[in-house]
Amino acid sequence: MAQAHSRPSLNVGLILLPDFTLLALAGFLDTLRLAADEGDRSRPIHCSWTTMSEGGHPVRASCGATITPDSPFQPPERFDYVVVVGGTLHRGPNIGAPGLTYLRSVAERHVPLIGICTGGFALARAGLMRNRRCCVSWFHREELAAEFPDMSVISDELYVFDGDRITCAGGTSVIHLASELVERHVGRGRSEKGLRVMLEERARSARSPQPPPPVAGLDAVADLRVRRAMLLMERSMQSRIALAQVSDAVGTTTRQLSRLFKRETGMSPAQFRERLRLERTRGAVMSTREPLTRIAAEHGFSDAAHFSRRYRRHFGKSPSADRRAGVERSEAITARL
Repeated sequence: MAQAHSRPSLNVGLILLPDFTLLALAGFLDTLRLAADEGDRSRPIHCSWTTMSEGGHPVRASCGATITPDSPFQPPERFDYVVVVGGTLHRGPNIGAPGLTYLRSVAERHVPLIGICTGGFALARAGLMRNRRCCVSWFHREELAAEFPDMSVISDELYVFDGDRITCAGGTSVIHLASELVERHVGRGRSEKGLRVMLEERARSARSPQPPPPVAGLDAVADLRVRRAMLLMERSMQSRIALAQVSDAVGTTTRQLSRLFKRETGMSPAQFRERLRLERTRGAVMSTREPLTRIAAEHGFSDAAHFSRRYRRHFGKSPSADRRAGVERSEAITARL
């Protein structure tokens, strides 16, 4: 069988950046591994992969595990894709000058580049994402948008194809990206096999929405358009994005979106937006000593009285009473310790 496939149909090089996320690497690699051979034999027949790092040195993952790559950076022409596996950002930029130079050489040779998790940051820092759409987890959206304000940041989809640049939010979404690549190069049967073995019910498309940030009571929404609209509205609280822009972004009309919202959540889009505002203000009320009038103004309420009425209606107590109750609970816990 190995002789019948002298060159795999899909050959991928993976660059491990310091503090990379192990789940992103494992999900991508296991999707290829399961598609590469019959059963669970794992021979790189239909797919092959090479892990790389600067100098071929071991790389520490964000969880603390250390991985020894297969090799230093290899000639880009060897691969159908070069994948950058990113991870945590709190230790600062995690790609050095040799890595940036290598990424630029990959682009010059027209080999498609993939950034998974925060790998899109590395592609952007190499100057390879100008005027491109870049997908990132909602968790890192603000950091990416702040560092690269001229780039189109996407955080309501699992992954994005923009020509020969592909970016992916990370987590389990890498399984679905890798599965799509397997389907394109090796065939649907092998793609579906991998998903079944990994207990994924079905393939998810690139435009499937990322799970939204926690918004109490709204995690059971089934309609993808509504979920994407919710996520977009949550991300645009400061700019107060118009409903027409939201409906355009999710591919529907304002009237239809309003009907879908009512059916799925029992609320109108305007009511949902106010609920988001109130949930955010409660965090500020309970965790800061900032004056309530300032909190109301910062979150778009016309005046403190209006804010207090809406807050009381939603939470059953005024902002000041809620703050006092939080302080009392904290003091009681401290006294018991």
